[in-house]
Amino acid sequence: MKKLLLTFLSTLLIVSAFAQKNKVIITTEYGKITMVLYDNTPKHRDNFMKLVKEKFYDGTLFHRIIPQFMIQGGDPDSKNAKEGAMLGNGDVGYKIDAEINEKNYHKYGALAAARDNNPEKASSGCQFYISVGKQFTDEQLDQLSQRSGRKYTPAQRTMYKTKGGTPHLDGNYTVFGEVIDGMDVVEKIIKEPRNSMDRPNKDIRMIKVRKKKFLGIF
Repeated sequence: MKKLLLTFLSTLLIVSAFAQKNKVIITTEYGKITMVLYDNTPKHRDNFMKLVKEKFYDGTLFHRIIPQFMIQGGDPDSKNAKEGAMLGNGDVGYKIDAEINEKNYHKYGALAAARDNNPEKASSGCQFYISVGKQFTDEQLDQLSQRSGRKYTPAQRTMYKTKGGTPHLDGNYTVFGEVIDGMDVVEKIIKEPRNSMDRPNKDIRMIKVRKKKFLGIF
């Protein structure tokens, strides 16, 4: 019965994600990454969709990759960056107020906003990352929970134990969406050779980033 309940809860989370109307497709040379943006983080959702509409991300790089952790992109300075140049400081001149909550978490495929060390945990206006991470045990999750005070639901625990993620980031960065198709593409990107600054040795460009048309049928 317990196993059936966990499966049911996981299914509800998946259905909830697919029910969101704002979906975005990132086209790369490796394939397409389709993401859904959560409605419970409206400031991040609306800002990201605004930038997508402006074609802001077209030509930017996934400039930072760390195996068993995440891939990061969205730095405007990466569009015409010289080979090997350090990236990650580019911005749009504003931050987004943190929208951190207990429901959104850093599961495998989570879409989250990068940020600097500001005490308000406000997000970068443009840079984001996709969580990959690794699988965790109940003991490891218990230790993280004791340190952070954050309690994991049965469904969240199941996700972290079976698919993985980066739970140590929970409560510190705003998760505002997730990948619903194309994690195989993310996995290809994260395995590319990189330099000492975690920049890929080859440019991994977002050829185009577009809103996926909402058909109202799931």
